Amino acid sequence: MNYSQPFQVQQLEDIFKDWGTYDVRDQFKHFIYKIADAEFVRGNAERDAIRTEKEINKRRKTMREKFIAAIGGLPSSDTPLNAKITGVIKEEGFRIEKIIFESRPNVFVTANMYIPDDIVKPRGTVQFLSGHWEQAKHADEYQIVCRTLVKAGLVVFAQDPVGQGERHSYYEPSLKFNTFRWGTGEHDYAGIQSLPMGESIARYFVHDSMRGIDYLCTRPEVDKNKIGVTGNSGGGTQTSLMMVCDERIAAAAPATYLMSSNGWMHTGGSQDLEQVWPGMTAAGFEHEDILLIMVPRPVLVLAVTYDFFPIESTRQTVGRARKFWDICGKIENLELFEQQIDHHYTREMAAKSAEFFARHLLGRKVKIDNSEINPIPASQLYATKTGQVRGELKNARFVHDENKASVEKILQAAGAEPEKTRKAKALAWLKTSVFNNRKPCPQNLRIVYSGHANDLCFNNVFWWSQEKIINHALVFRDYRFADRKLPLTIAVWADGTKQLRSHMDWLRNTCAAGRAVMVLNITGVGAMEPRKINASPVNDWYGTICRLAHDLIWLGDSITAFRAYDVIRALDVAQELPDININDIELYGHGRQSVYALIAAALDSRVKTLREEEALSGYAELACARHYDDYDINSIIFHGILKYCDLPDLRKWLGKRLFK
Repeated sequence: MNYSQPFQVQQLEDIFKDWGTYDVRDQFKHFIYKIADAEFVRGNAERDAIRTEKEINKRRKTMREKFIAAIGGLPSSDTPLNAKITGVIKEEGFRIEKIIFESRPNVFVTANMYIPDDIVKPRGTVQFLSGHWEQAKHADEYQIVCRTLVKAGLVVFAQDPVGQGERHSYYEPSLKFNTFRWGTGEHDYAGIQSLPMGESIARYFVHDSMRGIDYLCTRPEVDKNKIGVTGNSGGGTQTSLMMVCDERIAAAAPATYLMSSNGWMHTGGSQDLEQVWPGMTAAGFEHEDILLIMVPRPVLVLAVTYDFFPIESTRQTVGRARKFWDICGKIENLELFEQQIDHHYTREMAAKSAEFFARHLLGRKVKIDNSEINPIPASQLYATKTGQVRGELKNARFVHDENKASVEKILQAAGAEPEKTRKAKALAWLKTSVFNNRKPCPQNLRIVYSGHANDLCFNNVFWWSQEKIINHALVFRDYRFADRKLPLTIAVWADGTKQLRSHMDWLRNTCAAGRAVMVLNITGVGAMEPRKINASPVNDWYGTICRLAHDLIWLGDSITAFRAYDVIRALDVAQELPDININDIELYGHGRQSVYALIAAALDSRVKTLREEEALSGYAELACARHYDDYDINSIIFHGILKYCDLPDLRKWLGKRLFK
């Protein structure tokens, strides 16, 4: 090879971009979108083919079962609610009870129940599920909605979701503040820890809400056959979860959420992890199915035209779903109300919702003027004394505790299984996860030029890892061994060749020891880093990698499996590189992204040794940690892996091939 062209080390960090053969910055997005779009088309075709009520019922059953399985199943509802009324506020025409119940043992849900004074027999009730306001049920906006509903004569039950209102999981009484962000922050923080067990934090949201319905069914004021549900934004998500999972819901008014997964995907926006449902795009599921599952029960879709959720998707979904109510002779039971405003549950929407629920749950026609309705100070609505469950109620549990319990259950089951059997199952599952969704193709390896940077010679190479996906590497060797056949170390670390300088000591030492080093840019890494598809930094929460990782989860895939496949394909590339001893190939992984190298080594015997530094210790440890580093965490999460094995298992099974 001719290595005469000189470079500075910093020039190498963007060498692929500067050379300019292919524009790879959008390849990951286009790859995922193409697969997802095909699944959306297939799902639409399946729904378009529905002609009878029997076919509606069949799809309802199938989608409900798939959905509940996708979120990891639902916890048991056999435990006592142990509900307590902790206080009462008397208002003109109604009272507000402050209530705490246990959705699961020591999982305390705080709620307010608005009860009209004139109740003489059980009547229609609305469960109000809060969106992403920190104050949740006692936020001013939501108080106005609840007061509007009770003014229409409805019983109203407003409860706090995980991480909001009086249920901040990371609140520390001694500090009097949270050690992690409330609401969406902790939904994602604890939600990430649910994924390795094959679970979703959505299971806890929907179960808390279902247990709220269980509680309402114990109250003499409530007609258990006339219970509706509403909420906006994150509460619209929870309303949709209830529409899918709880057959007891008699009517629903999801607000500022219901749209289409397809439409949202193309906006580039990210969502919170309770809104990411594993494998459901691959199952052909769409927001249209949320509506279909409710047929022929009454549904009012509340939407705002200036939302970040695309109004065109809401209109299309409702329009497509109308035929299902028509098939059942109840087309009047599906309504769409729009308001020209941004993302809120407005007074006008509250009035429309109250009229809708009064008509369907009370059998009354009402016209509500809520212009004079005003909230009361939030602290007056606290069901706890201090405004926070944590630290006040003994042994209170949160999603973090539930994740730990899930891990312990999985580890107990693993310990009861013969090691040989578990290893075989684990490696078979890993192989399926890494290979089954790929489209292999000729790699068409290209060495586009060679050069040197100080004492290091290098080849600049790229290849096709799979159809429509290019990977890239710089292959280094010490100048003293420029023309020799050398053993190869394939290096995997965060940001690939963009972090050459931070790994330069290791790189020089390894090359000086007589090895060639291939620094990988696998999909989405280094020179393969995608363009931003939203306002957040590429590797931050809600950024591009987070979003694309979630898209893969929707497809029943994983960015970890995707990138492990890239590493295995790099082993194929090594067979074609000049002056490489293919009988001595090792992988070197640094940092948490070394997990890709570990999985590749476990699946491919061509890896003679694996060396790791500062690696992720294991998914069980991550899932059980109360606090952890969440930067770029979506890039190394492997959905469902703990049901089969953990990283310490893989290291043990590698045996003498592993060097730390």
